[in-house]
Amino acid sequence: MKIRPFLSTFIISAALFAATSLSAQQWGHYTLYGVMGNSNNYLIDTNNTVYHTWALGANYRTGYSSYLIPGGTLVKSVQRAGNSFSGGPITGQVIKADWNGNIIWDYVYSTTQYCTHHDICPMPNGNVLLIAYERKTAAEVAAAGCTTFSGEMWPDKIVEVQPTGLNTGTVVWEWHAWDHLVQSVNSSLANYQTSIVNHPELLNINYSAAKDWMHMNGVDYNPMLDQITFSCHNLHEIYVIDHSTTTAEAASHSGGNSGKGGDILYRWGKPSAYNVTPSTTIINVVHDAHWIKEGSPNAGRLVCFNNRGVSNTQSAVDQVSSPVNGYVYAIVPGQAFQPTSYTQRHACNGYSSNMGGSQQLPNGNMLVCVATAGSLYEIDSAGNTIWSFNTGGSNAKAFRYDDCYVNNTAPAIPTITETSGTLDASSATTYQWYINGQPIPGATNQSCTPAADGIYVVRITDANGCVFRYSAGYHFALPAAVENISKDTELNFYPNPSTGLVSINENYFGGKDFEMTVYDSYGKLVAQQKNYSTIDLSSNSNGIYNVAIRLEKTGPVNRKIILIR
Repeated sequence: MKIRPFLSTFIISAALFAATSLSAQQWGHYTLYGVMGNSNNYLIDTNNTVYHTWALGANYRTGYSSYLIPGGTLVKSVQRAGNSFSGGPITGQVIKADWNGNIIWDYVYSTTQYCTHHDICPMPNGNVLLIAYERKTAAEVAAAGCTTFSGEMWPDKIVEVQPTGLNTGTVVWEWHAWDHLVQSVNSSLANYQTSIVNHPELLNINYSAAKDWMHMNGVDYNPMLDQITFSCHNLHEIYVIDHSTTTAEAASHSGGNSGKGGDILYRWGKPSAYNVTPSTTIINVVHDAHWIKEGSPNAGRLVCFNNRGVSNTQSAVDQVSSPVNGYVYAIVPGQAFQPTSYTQRHACNGYSSNMGGSQQLPNGNMLVCVATAGSLYEIDSAGNTIWSFNTGGSNAKAFRYDDCYVNNTAPAIPTITETSGTLDASSATTYQWYINGQPIPGATNQSCTPAADGIYVVRITDANGCVFRYSAGYHFALPAAVENISKDTELNFYPNPSTGLVSINENYFGGKDFEMTVYDSYGKLVAQQKNYSTIDLSSNSNGIYNVAIRLEKTGPVNRKIILIR
Protein backbone atom coordinates (compact mmCIF):
# COMPACT_ATOMS: atom_id res chain seq x y z
CA MET A 1 0.00 0.00 0.00
CA LYS A 2 1.18 3.50 -0.79
CA ILE A 3 2.17 5.40 2.35
CA ARG A 4 1.24 9.08 2.36
CA PRO A 5 2.93 10.52 5.42
CA PHE A 6 2.21 14.18 4.71
CA LEU A 7 -1.12 13.88 2.97
CA SER A 8 -3.42 13.79 5.98
CA THR A 9 -2.34 17.21 7.17
CA PHE A 10 -0.38 18.80 4.35
CA ILE A 11 -1.60 19.16 0.75
CA ILE A 12 -0.60 22.43 -0.87
CA SER A 13 0.12 23.80 -4.32
CA ALA A 14 3.58 23.97 -5.81
CA ALA A 15 3.53 27.75 -5.55
CA LEU A 16 2.58 27.74 -1.88
CA PHE A 17 5.02 24.99 -1.10
CA ALA A 18 7.88 27.26 -2.11
CA ALA A 19 7.10 29.40 0.92
CA THR A 20 6.41 26.58 3.38
CA SER A 21 8.96 23.93 2.47
CA LEU A 22 9.95 21.36 5.05
CA SER A 23 13.41 22.83 4.61
CA ALA A 24 13.74 26.61 4.78
CA GLN A 25 15.70 26.69 1.53
CA GLN A 26 15.13 23.48 -0.42
CA TRP A 27 12.11 22.87 -2.60
CA GLY A 28 10.10 19.67 -2.75
CA HIS A 29 10.22 16.38 -0.92
CA TYR A 30 11.65 13.77 -3.29
CA THR A 31 14.22 13.43 -6.08
CA LEU A 32 13.70 10.78 -8.77
CA TYR A 33 16.70 9.18 -10.43
CA GLY A 34 17.66 6.01 -12.26
CA VAL A 35 21.22 4.99 -13.12
CA MET A 36 21.52 4.00 -16.77
CA GLY A 37 21.63 0.22 -17.17
CA ASN A 38 20.19 -0.33 -13.70
CA SER A 39 16.66 -1.71 -13.39
CA ASN A 40 15.91 0.19 -10.18
CA ASN A 41 14.52 3.70 -9.90
CA TYR A 42 14.55 5.61 -6.65
CA LEU A 43 12.83 8.44 -4.88
CA ILE A 44 15.08 9.89 -2.21
CA ASP A 45 14.08 12.56 0.30
CA THR A 46 16.06 15.71 0.98
CA ASN A 47 18.10 13.86 3.62
CA ASN A 48 19.24 11.45 0.85
CA THR A 49 17.25 8.60 2.37
CA VAL A 50 15.47 6.25 -0.02
CA TYR A 51 11.76 6.90 0.27
CA HIS A 52 10.59 4.54 -2.48
CA THR A 53 12.08 2.06 -4.94
CA TRP A 54 10.81 0.63 -8.22
CA ALA A 55 12.68 -2.68 -8.50
CA LEU A 56 11.54 -3.74 -11.96
CA GLY A 57 13.93 -6.56 -12.84
CA ALA A 58 16.63 -7.12 -15.44
CA ASN A 59 14.25 -6.70 -18.40
CA TYR A 60 13.59 -3.08 -17.49
CA ARG A 61 16.99 -1.46 -17.21
CA THR A 62 16.87 2.34 -17.44
CA GLY A 63 17.74 3.41 -20.96
CA TYR A 64 18.03 7.15 -20.48
CA SER A 65 15.37 9.23 -18.71
CA SER A 66 12.70 8.53 -16.09
CA TYR A 67 9.73 10.66 -15.07
CA LEU A 68 6.88 10.60 -12.57
CA ILE A 69 3.38 11.51 -13.63
CA PRO A 70 0.90 12.67 -10.95
CA GLY A 71 -0.10 9.92 -8.57
CA GLY A 72 3.30 8.24 -8.47
CA THR A 73 3.37 6.37 -11.79
CA LEU A 74 6.86 5.91 -13.25
CA VAL A 75 7.41 6.42 -16.99
CA LYS A 76 10.83 5.52 -18.35
CA SER A 77 12.78 4.45 -21.41
CA VAL A 78 14.22 0.93 -21.33
CA GLN A 79 17.38 -0.65 -22.75
CA ARG A 80 15.78 -3.30 -24.92
CA ALA A 81 17.84 -6.29 -26.08
CA GLY A 82 17.91 -7.22 -29.77
CA ASN A 83 17.49 -3.85 -31.47
CA SER A 84 18.64 -3.56 -35.09
CA PHE A 85 20.10 -0.13 -34.34
CA SER A 86 23.14 0.25 -32.12
CA GLY A 87 24.90 3.11 -30.41
CA GLY A 88 24.01 5.11 -27.45
CA PRO A 89 21.82 5.32 -25.88
CA ILE A 90 19.53 3.11 -27.95
CA THR A 91 16.40 2.12 -26.04
CA GLY A 92 13.63 0.68 -28.22
CA GLN A 93 11.14 0.41 -25.40
CA VAL A 94 9.11 2.55 -22.99
CA ILE A 95 7.15 1.49 -19.91
CA LYS A 96 4.80 2.77 -17.27
CA ALA A 97 4.94 1.22 -13.80
CA ASP A 98 2.53 1.96 -10.97
CA TRP A 99 3.60 2.78 -7.40
CA ASN A 100 3.78 -0.91 -6.48
CA GLY A 101 6.03 -1.77 -9.42
CA ASN A 102 3.36 -3.35 -11.60
CA ILE A 103 4.01 -2.80 -15.30
CA ILE A 104 0.88 -1.17 -16.67
CA TRP A 105 2.26 -0.37 -20.14
CA ASP A 106 5.16 -2.05 -21.93
CA TYR A 107 5.59 -0.78 -25.47
CA VAL A 108 8.27 -1.60 -28.04
CA TYR A 109 9.03 0.87 -30.83
CA SER A 110 11.86 -0.90 -32.61
CA THR A 111 12.12 -2.56 -36.04
CA THR A 112 14.77 -2.80 -38.71
CA GLN A 113 13.64 0.62 -39.98
CA TYR A 114 13.34 2.67 -36.78
CA CYS A 115 14.19 2.58 -33.09
CA THR A 116 13.73 4.86 -30.09
CA HIS A 117 16.69 6.35 -28.32
CA HIS A 118 17.52 8.87 -25.61
CA ASP A 119 14.70 10.90 -24.08
CA ILE A 120 10.93 10.55 -23.81
CA CYS A 121 8.25 13.05 -22.75
CA PRO A 122 5.05 12.02 -20.93
CA MET A 123 2.22 14.25 -22.16
CA PRO A 124 -0.75 15.60 -20.16
CA ASN A 125 -3.19 13.49 -22.20
CA GLY A 126 -1.50 10.23 -21.15
CA ASN A 127 0.39 9.80 -24.42
CA VAL A 128 4.19 9.73 -24.64
CA LEU A 129 6.52 11.48 -27.08
CA LEU A 130 9.37 9.28 -28.31
CA ILE A 131 12.56 10.18 -30.18
CA ALA A 132 13.52 7.64 -32.83
CA TYR A 133 16.12 7.07 -35.49
CA GLU A 134 14.77 6.13 -38.91
CA ARG A 135 16.91 4.40 -41.50
CA LYS A 136 17.60 6.08 -44.84
CA THR A 137 19.56 4.24 -47.52
CA ALA A 138 22.61 5.67 -49.25
CA ALA A 139 20.45 6.14 -52.36
CA GLU A 140 17.88 8.14 -50.37
CA VAL A 141 20.63 10.26 -48.85
CA ALA A 142 22.04 11.07 -52.28
CA ALA A 143 18.54 11.80 -53.62
CA ALA A 144 18.08 14.36 -50.84
CA GLY A 145 21.02 16.34 -52.19
CA CYS A 146 23.65 15.30 -49.68
CA THR A 147 27.13 15.70 -51.16
CA THR A 148 29.22 15.85 -47.97
CA PHE A 149 28.47 12.30 -46.86
CA SER A 150 27.70 9.03 -48.63
CA GLY A 151 26.17 6.00 -47.02
CA GLU A 152 23.26 5.06 -44.81
CA MET A 153 21.91 7.83 -42.57
CA TRP A 154 19.81 7.80 -39.39
CA PRO A 155 17.88 11.09 -39.22
CA ASP A 156 15.47 11.57 -36.34
CA LYS A 157 11.73 11.65 -36.00
CA ILE A 158 9.37 12.29 -33.09
CA VAL A 159 6.27 10.17 -32.57
CA GLU A 160 3.39 10.56 -30.14
CA VAL A 161 2.13 7.19 -28.95
CA GLN A 162 -1.25 6.62 -27.31
CA PRO A 163 -1.28 3.55 -25.03
CA THR A 164 -4.08 1.19 -26.06
CA GLY A 165 -3.30 -1.93 -24.05
CA LEU A 166 -0.62 -3.54 -21.93
CA ASN A 167 1.71 -4.05 -24.91
CA THR A 168 0.07 -1.94 -27.60
CA GLY A 169 -0.02 1.66 -28.68
CA THR A 170 -1.13 3.80 -31.59
CA VAL A 171 1.05 6.46 -33.19
CA VAL A 172 -1.35 9.41 -33.28
CA TRP A 173 1.09 12.05 -34.50
CA GLU A 174 4.57 12.11 -35.99
CA TRP A 175 7.18 14.53 -37.28
CA HIS A 176 10.14 13.65 -39.51
CA ALA A 177 13.25 15.76 -39.89
CA TRP A 178 13.58 14.27 -43.38
CA ASP A 179 10.50 16.23 -44.49
CA HIS A 180 12.23 19.54 -43.71
CA LEU A 181 15.56 19.48 -45.53
CA VAL A 182 17.27 22.12 -47.63
CA GLN A 183 20.34 22.05 -49.87
CA SER A 184 21.95 24.48 -52.28
CA VAL A 185 23.98 22.17 -54.53
CA ASN A 186 21.48 20.43 -56.81
CA SER A 187 18.91 22.72 -58.40
CA SER A 188 16.99 19.80 -59.90
CA LEU A 189 15.76 18.61 -56.48
CA ALA A 190 12.60 19.82 -54.76
CA ASN A 191 14.47 20.84 -51.59
CA TYR A 192 16.87 23.14 -53.46
CA GLN A 193 17.22 26.76 -52.38
CA THR A 194 19.82 29.24 -53.58
CA SER A 195 20.24 30.53 -50.03
CA ILE A 196 20.49 28.39 -46.90
CA VAL A 197 20.66 31.38 -44.57
CA ASN A 198 17.27 32.61 -45.77
CA HIS A 199 15.67 29.27 -44.92
CA PRO A 200 16.45 28.60 -41.24
CA GLU A 201 13.10 26.81 -41.00
CA LEU A 202 14.79 23.89 -42.77
CA LEU A 203 17.74 21.63 -41.91
CA ASN A 204 20.77 21.79 -44.20
CA ILE A 205 21.40 18.17 -45.20
CA ASN A 206 25.02 19.04 -45.97
CA TYR A 207 25.82 20.50 -42.55
CA SER A 208 27.83 17.99 -40.46
CA ALA A 209 26.28 15.13 -42.43
CA ALA A 210 26.99 11.71 -40.90
CA LYS A 211 25.32 8.37 -40.28
CA ASP A 212 24.09 9.52 -36.87
CA TRP A 213 23.48 12.99 -38.26
CA MET A 214 21.39 14.84 -35.66
CA HIS A 215 21.67 12.69 -32.52
CA MET A 216 18.51 14.12 -30.96
CA ASN A 217 18.64 13.66 -27.19
CA GLY A 218 16.07 15.78 -25.35
CA VAL A 219 12.38 16.47 -25.93
CA ASP A 220 9.75 18.53 -24.09
CA TYR A 221 6.17 19.68 -24.66
CA ASN A 222 4.56 23.08 -24.02
CA PRO A 223 0.77 22.70 -23.55
CA MET A 224 0.05 26.44 -23.71
CA LEU A 225 1.67 26.81 -27.14
CA ASP A 226 1.10 23.19 -28.25
CA GLN A 227 4.73 23.12 -29.35
CA ILE A 228 7.66 20.73 -28.93
CA THR A 229 11.29 21.55 -28.26
CA PHE A 230 14.21 19.19 -28.82
CA SER A 231 18.00 19.25 -28.66
CA CYS A 232 20.58 17.72 -31.02
CA HIS A 233 24.03 16.73 -29.79
CA ASN A 234 25.71 16.72 -33.21
CA LEU A 235 24.12 19.90 -34.55
CA HIS A 236 24.70 21.87 -31.30
CA GLU A 237 21.25 23.48 -31.38
CA ILE A 238 17.86 23.44 -29.71
CA TYR A 239 14.70 23.66 -31.84
CA VAL A 240 10.97 24.35 -31.57
CA ILE A 241 8.30 22.82 -33.83
CA ASP A 242 4.50 23.00 -33.98
CA HIS A 243 2.59 20.07 -32.46
CA SER A 244 -0.88 21.44 -33.30
CA THR A 245 -0.55 20.11 -36.84
CA THR A 246 -1.95 16.92 -38.23
CA THR A 247 0.65 14.35 -39.24
CA ALA A 248 0.12 15.38 -42.87
CA GLU A 249 0.63 19.05 -41.99
CA ALA A 250 3.72 18.15 -39.96
CA ALA A 251 5.23 16.77 -43.17
CA SER A 252 4.49 20.03 -44.98
CA HIS A 253 5.30 23.71 -44.72
CA SER A 254 1.84 24.98 -43.79
CA GLY A 255 -0.90 24.33 -41.25
CA GLY A 256 -1.16 24.27 -37.48
CA ASN A 257 -1.38 27.20 -35.09
CA SER A 258 1.78 28.67 -36.54
CA GLY A 259 0.70 28.30 -40.14
CA LYS A 260 4.12 26.81 -40.87
CA GLY A 261 3.36 23.09 -40.72
CA GLY A 262 6.30 21.06 -39.47
CA ASP A 263 8.99 23.60 -40.33
CA ILE A 264 11.34 24.75 -37.59
CA LEU A 265 9.80 27.70 -35.76
CA TYR A 266 12.86 28.54 -33.67
CA ARG A 267 16.43 27.34 -33.35
CA TRP A 268 19.27 28.52 -31.17
CA GLY A 269 22.86 27.70 -30.35
CA LYS A 270 24.94 27.60 -33.55
CA PRO A 271 23.88 30.01 -36.32
CA SER A 272 26.52 28.64 -38.68
CA ALA A 273 24.29 25.54 -38.96
CA TYR A 274 22.12 27.65 -41.27
CA ASN A 275 24.98 29.63 -42.81
CA VAL A 276 24.82 32.82 -40.76
CA THR A 277 28.11 34.69 -41.05
CA PRO A 278 29.73 35.90 -38.99
CA SER A 279 28.20 33.82 -36.23
CA THR A 280 28.90 33.13 -32.59
CA THR A 281 28.72 29.53 -31.40
CA ILE A 282 26.96 29.50 -28.06
CA ILE A 283 26.28 25.79 -27.63
CA ASN A 284 29.05 23.24 -27.77
CA VAL A 285 27.31 19.85 -27.38
CA VAL A 286 23.77 20.13 -26.00
CA HIS A 287 21.23 18.04 -24.10
CA ASP A 288 17.93 18.42 -22.25
CA ALA A 289 16.03 21.11 -24.18
CA HIS A 290 12.96 22.11 -22.17
CA TRP A 291 10.76 25.03 -21.15
CA ILE A 292 10.62 26.42 -17.62
CA LYS A 293 7.17 25.41 -16.42
CA GLU A 294 4.44 27.73 -15.23
CA GLY A 295 4.58 28.31 -11.49
CA SER A 296 8.36 28.85 -11.55
CA PRO A 297 10.27 32.12 -12.02
CA ASN A 298 11.10 32.89 -15.66
CA ALA A 299 8.39 30.52 -16.88
CA GLY A 300 8.43 30.13 -20.65
CA ARG A 301 12.17 30.42 -21.09
CA LEU A 302 13.91 27.68 -23.03
CA VAL A 303 16.67 25.85 -21.17
CA CYS A 304 19.45 23.49 -22.24
CA PHE A 305 22.43 21.68 -20.74
CA ASN A 306 25.45 23.11 -22.58
CA ASN A 307 28.04 20.39 -22.07
CA ARG A 308 31.07 22.52 -22.93
CA GLY A 309 29.36 25.79 -22.19
CA VAL A 310 32.03 27.26 -19.93
CA SER A 311 35.01 25.29 -21.22
CA ASN A 312 35.99 21.83 -22.39
CA THR A 313 36.06 20.81 -18.73
CA GLN A 314 33.06 22.70 -17.31
CA SER A 315 29.41 22.46 -18.36
CA ALA A 316 26.68 25.08 -18.07
CA VAL A 317 22.91 25.36 -17.85
CA ASP A 318 21.78 28.09 -20.24
CA GLN A 319 18.40 29.83 -20.24
CA VAL A 320 17.07 31.64 -23.31
CA SER A 321 14.25 34.18 -23.62
CA SER A 322 13.03 33.38 -27.11
CA PRO A 323 11.30 36.08 -29.22
CA VAL A 324 7.95 34.31 -29.34
CA ASN A 325 4.93 36.28 -30.52
CA GLY A 326 1.76 34.23 -30.47
CA TYR A 327 2.74 30.96 -32.13
CA VAL A 328 5.68 32.23 -34.18
CA TYR A 329 9.14 33.54 -33.42
CA ALA A 330 10.69 36.75 -34.70
CA ILE A 331 13.57 36.50 -37.14
CA VAL A 332 15.30 38.94 -39.46
CA PRO A 333 16.02 37.24 -42.82
CA GLY A 334 19.70 36.42 -43.17
CA GLN A 335 20.40 36.87 -39.47
CA ALA A 336 20.59 34.54 -36.49
CA PHE A 337 17.62 33.89 -34.26
CA GLN A 338 17.72 36.07 -31.17
CA PRO A 339 19.02 36.43 -28.55
CA THR A 340 22.67 36.63 -29.54
CA SER A 341 23.71 35.03 -26.23
CA TYR A 342 22.14 33.21 -23.32
CA THR A 343 19.75 35.15 -21.10
CA GLN A 344 21.04 33.50 -17.93
CA ARG A 345 23.79 30.95 -17.25
CA HIS A 346 24.69 28.67 -14.38
CA ALA A 347 28.28 27.44 -14.55
CA CYS A 348 27.99 23.85 -13.35
CA ASN A 349 29.83 22.30 -10.43
CA GLY A 350 31.59 19.96 -12.80
CA TYR A 351 31.60 18.60 -16.31
CA SER A 352 29.58 16.03 -18.22
CA SER A 353 31.01 15.06 -21.59
CA ASN A 354 27.54 13.98 -22.71
CA MET A 355 24.05 13.86 -21.19
CA GLY A 356 23.08 16.24 -18.41
CA GLY A 357 19.99 18.14 -17.33
CA SER A 358 18.34 20.62 -15.01
CA GLN A 359 14.98 21.49 -13.49
CA GLN A 360 13.92 25.01 -12.54
CA LEU A 361 11.90 24.91 -9.31
CA PRO A 362 8.95 27.01 -8.11
CA ASN A 363 10.90 28.84 -5.39
CA GLY A 364 13.67 29.94 -7.76
CA ASN A 365 16.03 27.09 -6.96
CA MET A 366 17.45 24.78 -9.61
CA LEU A 367 18.21 21.05 -9.62
CA VAL A 368 21.25 20.20 -11.74
CA CYS A 369 22.31 16.80 -13.03
CA VAL A 370 25.98 16.48 -14.08
CA ALA A 371 25.18 13.18 -15.71
CA THR A 372 28.38 11.25 -16.37
CA ALA A 373 29.66 12.08 -12.88
CA GLY A 374 26.37 10.95 -11.31
CA SER A 375 26.30 14.28 -9.48
CA LEU A 376 22.98 15.85 -8.49
CA TYR A 377 22.79 19.14 -6.63
CA GLU A 378 20.35 21.94 -5.85
CA ILE A 379 21.27 25.59 -5.88
CA ASP A 380 19.28 28.53 -4.52
CA SER A 381 18.53 31.67 -6.52
CA ALA A 382 21.89 33.13 -5.50
CA GLY A 383 23.77 30.11 -6.85
CA ASN A 384 24.61 28.57 -3.48
CA THR A 385 24.66 24.77 -3.35
CA ILE A 386 22.18 23.71 -0.67
CA TRP A 387 21.85 19.98 -1.42
CA SER A 388 23.89 17.33 -3.21
CA PHE A 389 23.87 13.61 -3.89
CA ASN A 390 25.82 11.16 -6.03
CA THR A 391 23.92 8.38 -7.77
CA GLY A 392 26.96 6.13 -8.15
CA GLY A 393 26.71 5.90 -11.93
CA SER A 394 25.79 7.77 -15.11
CA ASN A 395 22.38 9.34 -14.64
CA ALA A 396 21.03 11.30 -17.61
CA LYS A 397 18.35 13.27 -15.76
CA ALA A 398 16.81 13.73 -12.31
CA PHE A 399 13.64 15.48 -11.15
CA ARG A 400 12.33 16.92 -7.90
CA TYR A 401 8.69 16.41 -6.87
CA ASP A 402 6.60 17.44 -3.89
CA ASP A 403 4.46 15.08 -1.86
CA CYS A 404 1.22 16.47 -3.26
CA TYR A 405 2.26 15.62 -6.83
CA VAL A 406 3.47 12.14 -5.92
CA ASN A 407 0.37 11.15 -3.96
CA ASN A 408 -2.47 12.63 -6.02
CA THR A 409 -3.66 11.82 -9.49
CA ALA A 410 -4.21 14.77 -11.80
CA PRO A 411 -7.67 16.07 -12.69
CA ALA A 412 -9.12 15.27 -16.07
CA ILE A 413 -7.99 17.40 -19.00
CA PRO A 414 -10.40 20.36 -19.08
CA THR A 415 -12.71 20.90 -22.01
CA ILE A 416 -14.07 24.11 -23.52
CA THR A 417 -17.58 24.61 -24.83
CA GLU A 418 -19.05 27.68 -26.50
CA THR A 419 -22.48 29.15 -25.85
CA SER A 420 -23.60 32.39 -27.51
CA GLY A 421 -20.07 33.72 -27.83
CA THR A 422 -18.97 32.75 -24.32
CA LEU A 423 -16.42 30.03 -23.61
CA ASP A 424 -17.02 27.75 -20.63
CA ALA A 425 -14.50 25.41 -19.03
CA SER A 426 -15.39 22.13 -17.39
CA SER A 427 -15.63 22.32 -13.61
CA ALA A 428 -12.41 22.75 -11.63
CA THR A 429 -11.04 24.63 -8.62
CA THR A 430 -9.04 27.38 -10.35
CA TYR A 431 -8.92 28.72 -13.90
CA GLN A 432 -6.63 30.77 -16.10
CA TRP A 433 -7.47 31.56 -19.72
CA TYR A 434 -4.99 32.14 -22.54
CA ILE A 435 -5.24 33.48 -26.06
CA ASN A 436 -2.64 32.33 -28.58
CA GLY A 437 -0.35 31.04 -25.84
CA GLN A 438 -0.46 34.21 -23.71
CA PRO A 439 -2.34 34.53 -20.40
CA ILE A 440 -5.31 36.89 -20.44
CA PRO A 441 -5.04 39.24 -17.43
CA GLY A 442 -7.93 38.78 -15.02
CA ALA A 443 -9.46 35.86 -16.95
CA THR A 444 -9.65 33.51 -13.98
CA ASN A 445 -13.29 32.48 -13.98
CA GLN A 446 -14.90 29.34 -15.36
CA SER A 447 -16.26 31.40 -18.27
CA CYS A 448 -14.43 33.69 -20.67
CA THR A 449 -15.93 36.14 -23.16
CA PRO A 450 -13.47 36.46 -26.04
CA ALA A 451 -12.61 39.95 -27.26
CA ALA A 452 -10.66 38.80 -30.31
CA ASP A 453 -10.30 35.98 -32.77
CA GLY A 454 -7.75 33.42 -31.64
CA ILE A 455 -6.99 30.09 -30.07
CA TYR A 456 -8.12 29.86 -26.46
CA VAL A 457 -6.77 27.50 -23.79
CA VAL A 458 -7.82 27.17 -20.17
CA ARG A 459 -5.59 25.96 -17.34
CA ILE A 460 -7.09 24.35 -14.25
CA THR A 461 -6.08 22.79 -10.96
CA ASP A 462 -7.90 20.29 -8.78
CA ALA A 463 -8.93 20.87 -5.16
CA ASN A 464 -5.46 19.94 -3.91
CA GLY A 465 -3.65 22.29 -6.29
CA CYS A 466 -1.03 19.66 -7.08
CA VAL A 467 -0.58 20.11 -10.80
CA PHE A 468 -1.72 22.29 -13.68
CA ARG A 469 -3.79 20.82 -16.49
CA TYR A 470 -4.41 22.51 -19.85
CA SER A 471 -7.21 22.12 -22.35
CA ALA A 472 -6.77 21.61 -26.05
CA GLY A 473 -6.81 24.82 -28.03
CA TYR A 474 -10.26 26.14 -28.96
CA HIS A 475 -10.39 28.14 -32.21
CA PHE A 476 -12.74 31.08 -31.71
CA ALA A 477 -13.88 33.57 -34.32
CA LEU A 478 -15.94 36.62 -33.44
CA PRO A 479 -19.22 36.99 -35.31
CA ALA A 480 -18.85 38.73 -38.65
CA ALA A 481 -21.11 41.53 -37.46
CA VAL A 482 -22.58 42.63 -34.14
CA GLU A 483 -25.27 45.21 -34.70
CA ASN A 484 -25.24 46.87 -31.27
CA ILE A 485 -23.54 49.74 -33.09
CA SER A 486 -24.90 50.15 -36.58
CA LYS A 487 -22.56 49.66 -39.50
CA ASP A 488 -24.21 52.75 -41.01
CA THR A 489 -22.34 54.89 -38.51
CA GLU A 490 -19.11 54.11 -40.40
CA LEU A 491 -17.31 53.55 -37.13
CA ASN A 492 -13.76 53.67 -38.46
CA PHE A 493 -10.32 54.87 -37.41
CA TYR A 494 -8.46 57.69 -39.11
CA PRO A 495 -5.89 57.92 -40.52
CA ASN A 496 -5.79 54.27 -41.54
CA PRO A 497 -3.17 53.16 -42.59
CA SER A 498 -1.39 55.09 -39.86
CA THR A 499 2.11 55.81 -38.62
CA GLY A 500 0.99 55.16 -35.06
CA LEU A 501 -1.58 57.68 -33.78
CA VAL A 502 -5.17 56.84 -34.75
CA SER A 503 -8.51 58.27 -33.62
CA ILE A 504 -12.18 57.46 -33.79
CA ASN A 505 -15.15 59.86 -33.55
CA GLU A 506 -16.41 59.46 -29.99
CA ASN A 507 -19.68 61.23 -30.91
CA TYR A 508 -20.78 57.89 -32.34
CA PHE A 509 -21.04 56.56 -28.78
CA GLY A 510 -23.63 59.13 -27.68
CA GLY A 511 -21.91 59.85 -24.39
CA LYS A 512 -22.05 56.22 -23.30
CA ASP A 513 -19.07 54.36 -21.85
CA PHE A 514 -16.99 52.52 -24.40
CA GLU A 515 -13.86 50.41 -24.31
CA MET A 516 -11.27 49.63 -26.99
CA THR A 517 -8.95 46.62 -26.84
CA VAL A 518 -6.15 46.20 -29.40
CA TYR A 519 -4.51 42.90 -30.36
CA ASP A 520 -1.71 42.24 -32.81
CA SER A 521 -2.09 39.70 -35.62
CA TYR A 522 -1.06 36.87 -33.27
CA GLY A 523 -3.73 37.72 -30.69
CA LYS A 524 -1.35 39.36 -28.21
CA LEU A 525 -2.89 42.19 -26.20
CA VAL A 526 -1.04 45.45 -26.98
CA ALA A 527 -3.41 48.17 -25.68
CA GLN A 528 -6.61 48.57 -23.70
CA GLN A 529 -8.36 51.81 -22.81
CA LYS A 530 -11.76 53.13 -21.76
CA ASN A 531 -13.59 56.26 -22.96
CA TYR A 532 -10.57 57.56 -24.86
CA SER A 533 -10.89 57.93 -28.59
CA THR A 534 -7.22 58.06 -29.62
CA ILE A 535 -4.81 55.14 -29.60
CA ASP A 536 -1.03 55.49 -29.84
CA LEU A 537 0.59 52.47 -31.53
CA SER A 538 3.79 54.25 -32.53
CA SER A 539 5.95 51.97 -30.36
CA ASN A 540 4.61 48.84 -32.07
CA SER A 541 5.89 47.01 -35.13
CA ASN A 542 4.37 47.44 -38.58
CA GLY A 543 1.43 45.18 -39.27
CA ILE A 544 -2.30 44.71 -38.97
CA TYR A 545 -3.94 45.23 -35.58
CA ASN A 546 -7.41 44.10 -34.52
CA VAL A 547 -9.53 46.40 -32.36
CA ALA A 548 -12.54 45.21 -30.36
CA ILE A 549 -14.87 48.12 -29.50
CA ARG A 550 -17.47 47.64 -26.78
CA LEU A 551 -20.30 50.07 -26.01
CA GLU A 552 -21.12 49.69 -22.32
CA LYS A 553 -22.19 46.02 -22.00
CA THR A 554 -22.87 45.44 -25.69
CA GLY A 555 -20.64 44.58 -28.60
CA PRO A 556 -17.99 44.03 -29.57
CA VAL A 557 -17.60 45.65 -32.97
CA ASN A 558 -14.31 44.82 -34.68
CA ARG A 559 -12.10 47.04 -36.79
CA LYS A 560 -8.60 46.72 -38.22
CA ILE A 561 -5.76 49.23 -38.12
CA ILE A 562 -2.85 49.04 -40.56
CA LEU A 563 0.36 50.38 -39.05
CA ILE A 564 3.09 51.50 -41.46
CA ARG A 565 5.97 53.55 -40.06
